[in-house]
Amino acid sequence: MPPRLSRKLSQLPILFLGPQSLTITGNVSVRSFGIKSLNPPKPSRFNVGPELPVLKSTTTAALERKANTLPLRTGAIAIKKGMTAVYDAETGKRIACTVLQLDRVQVVSHKTRQTHGYNAVQVGAGWKHPSNVTKSLLGHFSTNGVSPKRHVYEFRVKDESGLLPVGQIINADWFHEGQYVDARSNSKGKGFAGVMKRHGFHGQDRSHGVSLTHRSLGSAGPSQGGGSRVYPGKKMAGNMGNEQNTVQNLKVLKADAENGIVVVNGSISGPKGCVVRIQDAIKKPWPKVAPVSESTA
Repeated sequence: MPPRLSRKLSQLPILFLGPQSLTITGNVSVRSFGIKSLNPPKPSRFNVGPELPVLKSTTTAALERKANTLPLRTGAIAIKKGMTAVYDAETGKRIACTVLQLDRVQVVSHKTRQTHGYNAVQVGAGWKHPSNVTKSLLGHFSTNGVSPKRHVYEFRVKDESGLLPVGQIINADWFHEGQYVDARSNSKGKGFAGVMKRHGFHGQDRSHGVSLTHRSLGSAGPSQGGGSRVYPGKKMAGNMGNEQNTVQNLKVLKADAENGIVVVNGSISGPKGCVVRIQDAIKKPWPKVAPVSESTA
């Protein structure tokens, strides 16, 4: 049963109780002074405007931005054999160089823009006994018709024109004398090291009341104004070395395709026998190399 209206409301006309009587009239005053009368600007989540270009946040636009920094060709996997020196025939100067050896470097598979979002060549080097390879990797190698590889790495390329056929062998003549390459490898591992060896700290006094803390870190945190905590990334004692290091713009002095030897100018991080990934230098003009004859295993 609906509720009954009060005596005062029941005496009002029906038109007065309609929805049209609930409309707000224009007699409400709006403040035209003070800080509340202003219309504060609202922050925008995106840097957009009538005079600004539209931001490109798609994967295609990201690849376009990296088009000038991605190499046109794939790289190769090499083993550092050691260092030696050669003499320049023109100047007679002694040049220190690093000897790299390519051991059965072969294209294993591809990464394409349509499937994986970027273009890359998966390269393998060396050989590994099938009994020491997992079944998933054995299926990956057998599907592509390649023997199991000990070292497998990816090299990003600009577009699909840099994707070599699966199974093609990359010899030392993939790089020619005079061109520049970038070498990536892991530095020598030094184990657990203190702050003086790892970060070059000066240490504390040998006297003046200092006891047993001559090579120690000292205070690890800032004062109360810094939050009374230790900042992330604080230089402390810890494992030293065994980190990836890239040496850029190394000149190729010699490329011996018969023995698989590539000699580059300067030094490369890592001990003898470490894995080195070499690819065309991104800060030098791309080399104009004739296409290598395709040879499959």
